[in-house]
Parts: sequence; C-alpha cells; structure tokens
Amino acid sequence: MRNIIPFMLVWIFMGAADSSSQPMPLVYDTEHTGADCPEPPLPSFADLTRISSLPDPFMWSDTGRGRISSRDEWRCRRAEIGAEIQRYELGTKPPPPDTLEAVFSDTLLTVTIVVNGDTLTLRAPVRLPEGEGPFPAVIGVGFSPTGSLPADLFAERGIVTLHFMEWQITNGWSNVRGDGPFFDLFPDKTRGKFVAWAWGVSRLIDGLEKCPESNIDLRRLAITGCSYAGKIALFSGAFDERIALTIAQEPGGGGHAAWRVTQTLSGSRETLRNAQGQAWYYSDLSQFNNAVTKLPYDHHELMAMVAPRALFVLGNPDYEWMAEESGHVGCMAAHAVWKALGVPDRFGFSIVGGHAHCQLPNSQRPEVIAFVDRFLLGDTTADTRISTSPYDTDLSPWITWDTPELSDDSSSIGGAEHVIDRFGLRQNYPNPFNPVTTIPYSLRRDDHVRLSVYDAKGQEIWTLIDRRQGAGKQTFRFDGSQLASGVYFYTLRAGSFVQSRKMLLLR
Repeated sequence: MRNIIPFMLVWIFMGAADSSSQPMPLVYDTEHTGADCPEPPLPSFADLTRISSLPDPFMWSDTGRGRISSRDEWRCRRAEIGAEIQRYELGTKPPPPDTLEAVFSDTLLTVTIVVNGDTLTLRAPVRLPEGEGPFPAVIGVGFSPTGSLPADLFAERGIVTLHFMEWQITNGWSNVRGDGPFFDLFPDKTRGKFVAWAWGVSRLIDGLEKCPESNIDLRRLAITGCSYAGKIALFSGAFDERIALTIAQEPGGGGHAAWRVTQTLSGSRETLRNAQGQAWYYSDLSQFNNAVTKLPYDHHELMAMVAPRALFVLGNPDYEWMAEESGHVGCMAAHAVWKALGVPDRFGFSIVGGHAHCQLPNSQRPEVIAFVDRFLLGDTTADTRISTSPYDTDLSPWITWDTPELSDDSSSIGGAEHVIDRFGLRQNYPNPFNPVTTIPYSLRRDDHVRLSVYDAKGQEIWTLIDRRQGAGKQTFRFDGSQLASGVYFYTLRAGSFVQSRKMLLLR
C-alpha cells in the first residue's frame, strides 16, 4: 500500500495558483453550502428568454445584478445553477430525512431512512484495505464497487470502496416514471430518477458520518460511474459538496455534453429531444425538446457546480451517441470556472477512442491515477493539468463571455452595492487549518454580535467578538496556536440569529 501524504499539504499546494489569495476549499462539511442563499428567479417556460450560446456561468440569474465579482459569491451563484437544474431538468432533491440510522461492518454499510413513517434501506457492500487508516474512500455507482474503473487502481492505494446500488432507490433505470422505494417516500412522481439517485448517494454519506468506527476519512471521498452511472456520479458530485473528487466516465448526453451544442451536431446523438429514459428527468423537461435555447443554463454549468472541488471527465469519441464534441465544448466552458476560482488544475478531461464503452484504456489510466493520488492521497506531485481531446472546435459561437478576475471578497455586484438580506455564518477557510483561519459571516443589519469557539464537548473556550457591528460582510481572523489539534465549533449570535459550524485544527 502506498504511503499517504498528509492531506493538509494538498490544501496548501492548491492555493499556489494565486499566492496573493486564500485557497479555495477542497471539500466541505455540508451537503449544500448555499442553502441559505436567496432563491433565484425561476420563470415559467413561457417567460424564459432564448440564449443561443452557452449561458454565462458567472452571470447572476437576475441579470440586472450583473456578474459575480468575488470568489466568495460563487457559493450563491452555484446554488442558483442548482436551483435552475432542479426546476427545469431533474425535479427537486428532497432534504435530509426525518430519521436516519446506520450500521457499519467490515463488509457492509446499512443505512435505514425513515420519512413520514415510511422506511427505505440502503445496503452498500464495503471493501476495506489493510492498515489502520483513516482511509480515503470511493463510491462506485453501477454494477461494481468501483464503477467501471479497475478495482486494483483503488485496492493498491489503500482506498475503501463502497458500492452504491441505485436499484435500491428506484426499480432499476427503466423508463417507468415514479417507481421504487424513493417514490414511496416522496410521492411526487414528476421528479426524475437522477435526482432520486443523487439523493440516495447523499444518504449513504449521511450513514458514513454516523459511523466513525468505519475509519473512513470523509474529507477524502470520491464518486465514480460510467455511462448512465457516469451521469449519476456527476449529478451526485454537483449536488453534494462533501464529495472531494468526482470521476464521470463517458457520461455523454445528460452528462458533460451541452444540450445546445449537441442539438447542432449531425448524426445520431443523445439530444435533449431523444434523451434515453425520459423518466430519468423531470416530467416537464420535454417542453424544451424543440426549444433547447430556452434553458437558462446548460451542462457546462452542471460540471461547474463541482467547483472548487475536483472533477475529472472521461470521454470516448468512438460512440457517436455520446456527442463527445459537445462534451469537449462543455468541458472547455466549464474549465473557466475553476480558472476564475484560482484552481484550474482541479478540473480535467480526457476524450480518447480506441476502446470499448466503459473500458479504461492504458492511455487514460495514468490520468485517472493522477486525480486519485492528488485528491484522495494528497500527492502534490501528481499532475492533473489534463485536457486531452481530438477536437479543435471553434468555441467562439458558444463561449461569448470572458473569464473574470474574481477578487477574494466583494461587497458589490455589477457595480451596485450588494444588500445583505439575511444573517449568515460561512465555513472558515482554510479548513483544516494550522494555526490561522478566517471566519466569514454576514449581518443583515447593525446588531450586537457574539462569535464564540467551543471544544468538541460543547464547552465555550473563547469569545472572539462581543460587540455591536454594522451590516454587511464581515470576517474574523482566528489564531488557534494555543489550541491542540482537533475538532472545534464556532457559533455566531446576532439578535435572535444563532448558527454554528465545525472547523478542524491540524497541528
């Protein structure tokens, strides 16, 4: 088994793209960091305007607000994209369940979910490596615990594998709408199966969080799958920010291929109009069959939802149906987001032919290993600057916007003063930290603020702020040099508002 380089080294290295700015987190502690962001406008189909090129991922949904101007604002812009994809393509991803219990053994993770008295049970076979851990882990979607990637690639690196069997969520991946245990819990059958499967992956991660005895390092969690399972992996990585690395293998249409671009290609392609398994998608997606340019987003933005975490996309141009030229354009557009966030080497794509569908050729194996070694094992020498493709497509009709220079923070949007419409406590950065970190928060109005730090037992050990502050975005630079390594919590109180978050000090 290979030696695991301390993960903190990866964190420091990833900030090297811009030494003058704070590094973007590699992974988050919560499923959806933008849950407190304002809802974007979600017009009816009749009120949507046509956009012929790929939509600008940096433009607020309310275009009157202009474009985002800071890295900090990507959190809420990302949430807007997610809301649009759910509204028009997937259906709503339900919130975490009322009750969730989990049991972990050396060979099986069992997660029991209860919603309104109805029960759904997930069983994920587990393969543990030798050693003491904590171990990184990969969730394999489809017919194998490693998706369609070779099992030895993970076994020889001491990585735990968990098999997500999506047929436990729905009755297979057929074109029958609303069938299976998920739809017993959530009777709204307008939802598509992709959002059901992504919800199931999130519940598997919830189960791991309840089983510390698993000795799995939840900050080094990956997901992978191929073909339809590659789409599941991509949607799961986009909609759960606890996943550090997403490897989407040959996801095709509905994956990395942009619907708009595919529509213009000749041959038999998986366009929005003829997408396989319409039950996989929201029931009203079909209204875009002949009006794909009315979608307010496209799948370059689905991929961008993974940013600033790591994403590697594998393609195969030998299969016309998968519309790999469209995937190439989508990847080129998506990469702009990682570039703007200062972490361009956390995204890569490799479109290579000469092999069967869902078979990893020898040429792509070292590319996959590079992403695994870097983002699961912390190998800072692994080169993930990968953009392999046979296409030289003219991008000018599709990418009509520029990549902005985003500041570390900003109180303005599109040149106008940004009004904070709610209180909010943000995740500290960097996290883990040693020994200094920044705690960001926002105040809706002038108020008395108390910011405190607690140990793992819930005892208050430090009062950082206890005074009145003005409305707007605020930060506090916290120095933990007097504390031991471990988990700590920080809590913001402002009037009746109270919110806490977790941070990890590694000395």
